[in-house]
Amino acid sequence: MRQCKNVVIAGAGLMGTSMAQIFAQLGYDVIIYDVIEAAIEKSKNLIRINQEEQVKTGELTFKESEELQGRLSHTCEKGCFTECDLVVESIIEKMEIKHLFWKEVSTLVPEDAVLASNTSGLSITEIAKVIHKPERFAGMHWFNPAHLIPLIEIIKGDESADETVDYLYDLSITIGKEPIRVNKDVPGFIANRIQLAILRESLYLVENNVGSFEDIDKCMKYALGFRYACLGPFEVCDMGGLDTFYHIAEYLNKDLSDAKEPQRILKELYEEGHYGVKAKAGFYDYSDGKDEEAIRRRDELYIKVSKLLK
Repeated sequence: MRQCKNVVIAGAGLMGTSMAQIFAQLGYDVIIYDVIEAAIEKSKNLIRINQEEQVKTGELTFKESEELQGRLSHTCEKGCFTECDLVVESIIEKMEIKHLFWKEVSTLVPEDAVLASNTSGLSITEIAKVIHKPERFAGMHWFNPAHLIPLIEIIKGDESADETVDYLYDLSITIGKEPIRVNKDVPGFIANRIQLAILRESLYLVENNVGSFEDIDKCMKYALGFRYACLGPFEVCDMGGLDTFYHIAEYLNKDLSDAKEPQRILKELYEEGHYGVKAKAGFYDYSDGKDEEAIRRRDELYIKVSKLLK
């Protein structure tokens, strides 16, 4: 497989934009591709916000930020795929859309280019069914905001060559990330299965008036999340005593939510178009500039935690 120098990020959304900044910061030439001009303009604005915050917090100098942005470009032209070493796709989470994209793009790229999808949980094996030379394709799941969160999941599909998985794993380390291998292509992979289990129980508690959105978020931030920033769930159990956790599981497991469909609160917000920060409304209100304020505050906190973990 070719040395990675030129990267195309397909999808100018929140994730694609953040991923592009990581590669550009490490000296790679990066093109952000999208079919929608408005998405490209939003991407440019998000880069501005992110870079302002990284300079403000000392994560980057002003000169480093300028050089980073100089290695980034945007395009709506598919010619960008013909000379790239790596394509990371981060488009809409619909299988038919990903199939349309990869069926064409996998024939445009060089034969030895490496291909990866940033899907949050769709089957890598299923996506690969339309790809020319699927052995060079695997999952590379980043976490939002990708320029700050260290973890990357590398997912092996049925057709993924071990060489491809190793390439993406090693590349993740090279760009300063903390990769994990997902050896079986299960829905949601590892992180989102854990995250959705937490969200399911959190929504159950709100719907049953056990606690408010604010109460649940504070519980995570100032207790569970505080622990999990330092230790994983198995390490936490070892510290607390497996006998304690065994006895809790004896009476609590049967009372936990086992909902099989999206909960009423989530369904209603979705149908109303309240998608969160990007729509200026979600579980909380992000109107009148509160969206950019929330992004800046989140990034400030993530950077502080990242420095401590290092």
